Amino acid sequence: MRIKGTLPQRQLARTLRRLREEAGLSLEEAAPRLDWSASKLSRIETAQQGVDVHWVRSMLDLYNVGGAEWTEIIDLVRATKQKGWWYAYGLSDAGYVALEADAAVVHEYQLGYIPGLLQTADYIRAVFRGTPPPRADAEIERIVRARLFRQRRLTEDPLLELVAIVDETALRRPIGEAEVMREQLRHLVRQFALPSVCLQVLPTSIGVHEGLNGPFWVLGFADPDEPTIAYVENAVGAMHVHKDTEVRGYKLVFDRLRSEALSPRDSVALIERLVAER
Repeated sequence: MRIKGTLPQRQLARTLRRLREEAGLSLEEAAPRLDWSASKLSRIETAQQGVDVHWVRSMLDLYNVGGAEWTEIIDLVRATKQKGWWYAYGLSDAGYVALEADAAVVHEYQLGYIPGLLQTADYIRAVFRGTPPPRADAEIERIVRARLFRQRRLTEDPLLELVAIVDETALRRPIGEAEVMREQLRHLVRQFALPSVCLQVLPTSIGVHEGLNGPFWVLGFADPDEPTIAYVENAVGAMHVHKDTEVRGYKLVFDRLRSEALSPRDSVALIERLVAER
């Protein structure tokens, strides 16, 4: 299931539901007074349907909201109409990038590739030239620019904390020409110096482990009311996971993988040895 709406849209939906409940109105009571069906109001309160300023003003009047809170909510409505930076790169709100853009911390496990936030431009090009569907050079360059733009949050406000576990096989797998991989590994060594990055390598010596099922992400947000979300990719698509019990399951798997991985210090030492071997 996909998460509905962007972070501002979900924040607005929660706020409108809270205000209705504080006004002592049920969906069935409030909807007719707004000339809506209960199902429409429900969709608005779950971020499945957008809402404009005029609609929200009617809701605030009904819920007897005024003053500074009225202004803050109208400002939030306007924020929901702003398109994210990712639209300029041909991306939509429905995928992973919009979630990451709003996140404060990302826990990422990668089996086959270097984590995207730590990839070099040439490595990104090699990945997308070598995987289906076939892409024109212009499209690949757009993907490269978008991924490099995402990486800015590792060093710029609002800072994104990345805790990444990468399987050792991803470090040894040749992607692109030999110099592409050498520079990618050197880049990883440099990224260890960033206070926002914690990278650990899961060594092949441990044999079978839970991460062999594929990559996944667990994203946390600065807003305490925004639930933690897991994101899972497979060969045919991707899935947002938002049920508390399932998200906790992914967090537990991540923690177990992290306990089996090399320490950051030993991980960088391994990467430096791989650079020397190439």
